[in-house]
Amino acid sequence: PDSQKVVFQPPANPKAKETRSMFSRALAGLTKANSRAFTSASGAGLPKVAVVGAAGGIGQSLSLLLKLSPYVGDLALSDIVNTPGVAADLDHINTQGEVKGFNGREEMGKALSGAKVVVVPAGVPRKPGMTRDDLFNTNASIVRSIAECAAEHCPDAFLAIISNPVNSTVPIVAETLKKAGVYDPKKLFGVTTLDITRANTFVANALNRKMADVNVTVTGGHAGTTILPVLSGVEGANFSDEQIAALTKRIQFGGDEVVKAKDGAGSATLSMAYAAAHFTERLLAAAAGEKDVIECAYVESPVAAKDGCPYFSTQIRLGPNGAEEIFPLPSLSAAEQANYDEMIGDLASQIQKGVDF
Repeated sequence: PDSQKVVFQPPANPKAKETRSMFSRALAGLTKANSRAFTSASGAGLPKVAVVGAAGGIGQSLSLLLKLSPYVGDLALSDIVNTPGVAADLDHINTQGEVKGFNGREEMGKALSGAKVVVVPAGVPRKPGMTRDDLFNTNASIVRSIAECAAEHCPDAFLAIISNPVNSTVPIVAETLKKAGVYDPKKLFGVTTLDITRANTFVANALNRKMADVNVTVTGGHAGTTILPVLSGVEGANFSDEQIAALTKRIQFGGDEVVKAKDGAGSATLSMAYAAAHFTERLLAAAAGEKDVIECAYVESPVAAKDGCPYFSTQIRLGPNGAEEIFPLPSLSAAEQANYDEMIGDLASQIQKGVDF
């Protein structure tokens, strides 16, 4: 819409504080044997993080990456089965904080109690031929149960939802928290970081640039054509229409590429774990007082509300209270505006499906 075709002026060098990756920061700390972060088993003073769905394909890798993060104290892992084993394995890593595992819904409250951030990769994975919407019936009930537990045991925590379909599961969580009287829109996030990770990777490779020099804004939702990369905003790119169409499709359907490459034996678990760990770390950094932490995430937003979408992903400024500023939709090219117009009705329907669940 014309009212949203505004030029987005980001803060000066928003990625300046991210020139070193999460892994390089963590590994740099590992080399300092006398560092305060790695000489004590206790995570005292650092926030507790809970992972629900921690024994699954995403959850195990995500938990490992969070165990390496200097921003994470104790780590609580929750899943249906096998969680104590995953926790015992991770607890042997000589970084700060203890790791504990909890099995089943009856123990989930212990995992969530006192958590600053709850990351939720729980649910069934995608299989060949499945869309994110195909996952709805199973994952919707799982996510609602987790939200009910969070409302009771950690009502002030940041909730980072990975479980697909994110376009619908985030509204489910919001409605559940509203019923419990503890909903804070600044603290609920759909993790769309994998879309940005893919966009940055594909664009950097196409332009033969360093990965650290590329930061693509990806807006919209987190499923197929609702994913709207703003490739026209990549400085100096000069992509042809054909290149933009091909890159856009690859970013939108990168998950299908992985499912096919794994011959149906898995989905995008490793890259999703990386993306979720990155977002969680940036969220914790902002909560700890770091300034100008800018990330894309799917949140309650006014950006596309007049088009029937009360949830939308654009760049947001993170702070101690969560999503402290939501930036408008950046300037779109004619092709991107056409993609927006074509997908916005689908996104609105997917949101409403979650609200109605």
